[in-house]
Amino acid sequence: MGCLIVDEQGHVVGEGWHAGAGTPHAEVVALRQAGDRALGATAVVTLEPCRHHGRTGPCSRALIDAGIARVVFAQADPTERAGGGAQDLRAGQIEVLGGVREAQACVINREWSIAATRGRPFVTAKCAVSLDGRVAGPGGRPVALTGSEASRYSHELRARVQAIVVGTQTVINDNPQLTVRHADVPVTGQPRRVVVGKRELPADARTLDASAPFTQIRDHDPSAVLAELYALGSRHVLLEGGPTLLRAFLETGLVDELVWLVAGVWIGAGPRALPEGPRLNLPATVVEAKALGQDVLMRMILSGEAA
Repeated sequence: MGCLIVDEQGHVVGEGWHAGAGTPHAEVVALRQAGDRALGATAVVTLEPCRHHGRTGPCSRALIDAGIARVVFAQADPTERAGGGAQDLRAGQIEVLGGVREAQACVINREWSIAATRGRPFVTAKCAVSLDGRVAGPGGRPVALTGSEASRYSHELRARVQAIVVGTQTVINDNPQLTVRHADVPVTGQPRRVVVGKRELPADARTLDASAPFTQIRDHDPSAVLAELYALGSRHVLLEGGPTLLRAFLETGLVDELVWLVAGVWIGAGPRALPEGPRLNLPATVVEAKALGQDVLMRMILSGEAA
């Protein structure tokens, strides 16, 4: 979410954005930059200023105390706890105009809005498969699947989330580092690396190095995993785990978006993207399909939400 402070002459005197859970909200950052120039100015924000006391104070109160004369916001806060800030602003004698370019803001804030209303992180699951539906070679042996363009896309996707989730078997088989490398690292730093499972990890596992935060969740229940990640401040997580973890999340209906990367290779033998199990009745709406070099990207919404 973002905020601009515009003075009476139309000059931007402050700008800010929310960098993540526990950090100052956009309005507070912008007000600090504006200083005394906020008096009589207009605050333009993508999300209705909050009214609750959480890890940070209410933005509505900060705007009132700074002497802001007018607030223009796009999307109303969808949560019962934080919503209603416009009411407090009006009570503080501030002119308020809401719903400006609301549709565009809802697209920008989509993952956060869904997470906030459901009380769990928005889940994007990514899977790279061969033309014959395999994710690895015989015996689970790692094989090169997608090319450089798909790899760059995957790292850009990592840069948009707060946590990357895999299972212990993926760590044992592939020993991934799970960091953003072929894209700009977020201003908040590397996403949290999360390993789900009760087994001990190899001492030389790259997920244990100091390049990014690490958490092991010793639970196989997807709901419990997401609850712990939500408590840690994650609002958008990327599921990169193997077939077992992916099926567990799909069976519990906890995948909101599926990114399917089909590599232009045949493997012939090895584990498939999903192990055998009950039929999954998950209607998917394809919202994006395009070539990435020799690979094909398909992005699907599984939760019924608009892209």
